[in-house]
Order: sequence, then structure tokens, then C-alpha cells
Amino acid sequence: QVQLVESGGGSVQDGGSLRLSCAASGRAVSTYPMAWFRQAPGKGRDLVAAILDNARHTYYADSVKGRFSISRTNAGNTVYLQMNSLKPEDTAVYYCAAKLRGSQEYSFWGQGTQVTVSS
Repeated sequence: QVQLVESGGGSVQDGGSLRLSCAASGRAVSTYPMAWFRQAPGKGRDLVAAILDNARHTYYADSVKGRFSISRTNAGNTVYLQMNSLKPEDTAVYYCAAKLRGSQEYSFWGQGTQVTVSS
């Protein structure tokens, strides 16, 4: 059983920063690729950033490149999303996710944390 718990959401003004954290627990979770997704009101859930278990490989959606940074602890069981230069269009519920190595689908999800950016 893998459990993911997000924290760090909140409200900031345009241009502000936030850091989201995802604490993961469960067998072998440190070996799982992990990611952050977001879902804005009335829209689908989109991949924002992803990181492999060795933390050497990362992926970013074009909309956040240069502004967001994903990282994970050496133990691999906490993943962060540093969000800088936030824009109103970044407003969404942000979800932490994990998947088994070699899997195409993210199978494990957190409960989500709200990020609101006001202009």
C-alpha cells in the first residue's frame, strides 16, 4: 500500500512562490517514478513535472519550464515542487502521484492541495 500526502499549497499573488511537498510511504516507494499533476476548474488533470527514482531524469510541461523545479530527497520518499514566478493560470489543485517502475500509468495518488494565484 502506497500513501501520498501533499502539503504546502496556499494563496499567493502573481509572481510569488510556493513549495509543495509530497510525503510518500509504502514498500519500495523510493524506487517509484513520481510526478506532480494539476487540475484547474473545469479542466482535465495535466502532468506538470515528473522525476525518476534516481532523480537524474526530470520532465516539465512547457508551461512551467524555467519556473518550476521538481526534486526528491536522497531517501526518495519525499518529493518537492518548487514553484516560482507563479501566474494566475497556475491556479489549480495539485496532486502528487507515483507509479510502479516500468508502468505507463500513475497508480497512486494523493488527496491534492489547492494553489491559488491572484493577480
